[in-house]
Amino acid sequence: MKNKYLQLFLISNILIILDQFTKYLVALHIPQNMSIRIIDSFFNLTHIRNPGVAFGLFADSDLEIKATLFIVFSGIAIIAILVFFHETPSHKKIALRGLILIFAGAIGNLIDRILYKEVIDFLDIHFGSYHWPAFNVADSCITIGVLFMFIDIIKDGTAPQKRPQDPTSESA
Repeated sequence: MKNKYLQLFLISNILIILDQFTKYLVALHIPQNMSIRIIDSFFNLTHIRNPGVAFGLFADSDLEIKATLFIVFSGIAIIAILVFFHETPSHKKIALRGLILIFAGAIGNLIDRILYKEVIDFLDIHFGSYHWPAFNVADSCITIGVLFMFIDIIKDGTAPQKRPQDPTSESA
């Protein structure tokens, strides 16, 4: 696919549907705060509701408008992602894929915040006594997308910059 906007639409929609479908299945088949052991001492499916942000930050906050603030901040972040996507040249494939993943993850979690005022997490990884906070497909998309962005920066050796202006369009 050559059109980066078509890629954004198709790939992000597939990922958003996958995220929402897996959350639906978890909510339907696993009671909240219960787990199903998949791989002993490593991986469970656990139905957790996260009213906070990443890793449960601010989950215990009693601020009444917390959910609304998270929705507004998510909306602002999504607009920023779309601006970065638009400004990223088509030849920067890794960066574009990263932005698509981040966009899809942000939309997936925003849907939960709008519908439930919290995010459904269910992927539960642990090694011995170390326990990673539960996460979901949207969180995975965001994490992998950020990794792609770092790879793009390292590959190019520079941070993203604005496109150079056409020297013929400058006024004297």
